[in-house]
Amino acid sequence: MIKQMLKIAIPLALAELGWMAMSVVDNIMVGRLPDPAAAIGSASVGSALFYSLAIFGIGIMSGLDPIISKAFGAGDWGAARGSMASGLVLSGLVSVPLMAVIVAAEPVLGWIGVRSPVREHAIEFSRVLMWSLPLLLVQSVFRRYLQGIHQVKPIAFAIVSANFVNLAGNWLLIYGNLGAPALGIRGSALSTVIARTWLCFVMAMAVRLKDPEAFRRMQPSRARLLELWRLGVPAGVTIGLEVAVFNCSTAVAGRLDAASLAAHTIALNAAAVTYMVPLGVGSAAAVSVGKALGEKDPARAARAGWTAIGIVVAFEICSALMFVAIPGAIARVYTVDPAVISAAVGLFAIAAAFQVFDGLQTVATGALRGLGNTTTPVAWNLFGYWVVGLPFGIWLCFARGWGVRGIWIGLCLALGLVAAGLVDAWRRNSARAVTG
Repeated sequence: MIKQMLKIAIPLALAELGWMAMSVVDNIMVGRLPDPAAAIGSASVGSALFYSLAIFGIGIMSGLDPIISKAFGAGDWGAARGSMASGLVLSGLVSVPLMAVIVAAEPVLGWIGVRSPVREHAIEFSRVLMWSLPLLLVQSVFRRYLQGIHQVKPIAFAIVSANFVNLAGNWLLIYGNLGAPALGIRGSALSTVIARTWLCFVMAMAVRLKDPEAFRRMQPSRARLLELWRLGVPAGVTIGLEVAVFNCSTAVAGRLDAASLAAHTIALNAAAVTYMVPLGVGSAAAVSVGKALGEKDPARAARAGWTAIGIVVAFEICSALMFVAIPGAIARVYTVDPAVISAAVGLFAIAAAFQVFDGLQTVATGALRGLGNTTTPVAWNLFGYWVVGLPFGIWLCFARGWGVRGIWIGLCLALGLVAAGLVDAWRRNSARAVTG
């Protein structure tokens, strides 16, 4: 079971790492602009504004995981292709409203106290980045189809190649090399839009290569749209709550000095890199559990979920040790500013503490999604992050004077609560599926 899980999980984890690499490269390259702390902070807050809302659409598309994988397990290709077609229709329907909400949400940055000029540059960044939203949702549908039919290697290739496009675009458009306009952080956002255009194209070609009938026999239906909406909306709310709390923490950190905001961004970015591995394993768990259920084998579905959890715990222990052992070296990858490096080192110690919690809650969410349970994670995310973790972190930050460290301690507490709740939910749900 471990070998089978790794065969799916490794390419998906690599794909998630490749996905995150775009953000890492963006932060590193804007960190070489004349005012690195302000540049990193502006790109971070602009990304936070965009992803806090865009991630809801991506989460809706994740509802395709159990639908397509179950259809694939049952050998029903018509249902799998029809679900992909319905996902493409839904991605078009939700893109425009989400883009409008992103623009409408811009005043929030001022209300929560993000300082100038970070606020203005962040808005410029998000206004360019939002044009990638329809592409982001469409490629997500193609990706869910590919991983649902257990064709995961093309996903990794598509995202790795998109990283090279993004790297070249950043080099040209941030600094104005080879006669291109020097657009600063707006150039970084435009480079991301170009890279996602490429990514969407490659994903579409991969679907056509792996299933030549996919685009010829697409039959979206009202029933499939409703099923995707039923499973996808709670999944979108779950990931939206999680990403939004981290993005909100970034916005709150924007009320602090530039060095604290940059240190928060660096530590959060590095933690997000390690998070990509459990995110990929969680996707592997979702499609493996769903496929086993489609084959009428709930015992194997349960084993798949527990195997994924074990793999993630082992990985996250290693990543926590890395954060403890070389925090300064990691920070220096992003910047040479000694004040930012010093502040970031203190945050890496806290990030090490929540690594296992973060991995557990992510893979448990994926396993539950494979069972078709996308509602339980909503409750735990709402309680852990928004009722307990974020308010406690803000209290420590401002009322107790702990600064950005207080925010991170609150996040660590939240992750522990969510992980405990979701692993227990997986235990109960998987046992119920086995016993019937």
